Amino acid sequence: MSEHPVVCRSLVKRFGDKTAVAGIDLSLDSGECFGLLGPNGAGKTTTVEMLEGLCPPDSGTLELFGMRWGTGHDQLMRERFGVQLQETQLADKLRVDEVIRLFRSFYSSGHDVEALLGMVELVEERAQRFHTLSGGQKQRVALACALAGRPDLLFLDEPTTGLDPRARQQLWKVVEHFRDEGGTVLLTTHYMDEAAALCDRIAIMDQGRLIALGTPRSLVDGLGLVQFVEFEASVAVDEGSLRDLPPVEEVTRRGVRYRLRIDRSLAALRAVLGELERQAVVPIGLSTHQASLDDVFLSLTGRGLRAADEAQQEEPS
Repeated sequence: MSEHPVVCRSLVKRFGDKTAVAGIDLSLDSGECFGLLGPNGAGKTTTVEMLEGLCPPDSGTLELFGMRWGTGHDQLMRERFGVQLQETQLADKLRVDEVIRLFRSFYSSGHDVEALLGMVELVEERAQRFHTLSGGQKQRVALACALAGRPDLLFLDEPTTGLDPRARQQLWKVVEHFRDEGGTVLLTTHYMDEAAALCDRIAIMDQGRLIALGTPRSLVDGLGLVQFVEFEASVAVDEGSLRDLPPVEEVTRRGVRYRLRIDRSLAALRAVLGELERQAVVPIGLSTHQASLDDVFLSLTGRGLRAADEAQQEEPS
């Protein structure tokens, strides 16, 4: 049997005529944080729900710690993982410590309530009613519930959606501590900065398929030694002349905003600025940056992750 926390092969899930997951292969190592990235509708949540045993695959195989759903090990499998959803509905009138105590009672062993409150930094809020908490505090309560059984594996489905930067950082800290203690994390997110900060490896998913897999650095380095220049222009730009510059690899335009992919050098940047000056174009809001995970997604799919989120509907659950 496999010793990996998660292994799936040729996993497929359909909803009517729609194929939500189209034959993906995944294998997680113990102690890693693995990111599953992609826009809404990419198949991330459906994949995780199959792994959690919430919906059966139409074909393919999956194992958690070498065990398969429906083979007499379901309860043992559930004891070994915790789940935090994008939005968790808990009893509004219960106090924070009461919510956590309730979830701890579902497991034969695990952390005590005091330890869990300390892990998620909610000791001072222990007596507050759940409905009085901020969004970030509610997500940390949900994370404490996921950690209640002292799991070996955490499934986190877009846990920081809608949170402010400080709340996101607080939740990241808890996840990092869990991983540092030897736990394994499967994180779905459409925040590229979150994936870069937390994940040891990343799979990018689009339209039900895995289109890239690797460490954050290897995926970015796969684009080569490039940088990106973005600006707006109030007058027409001769795009052909920009493309003819030797260091310019690509020019794209959306409305009045231009994006150039160029060599990672000062000489390349000077060439672009010189050509804009020759055309009497004054760039507005000019910015440059080295390649990021969002640029990887754009290169692979032809659209940015935010644009993809706006264009697609939520995937089936």
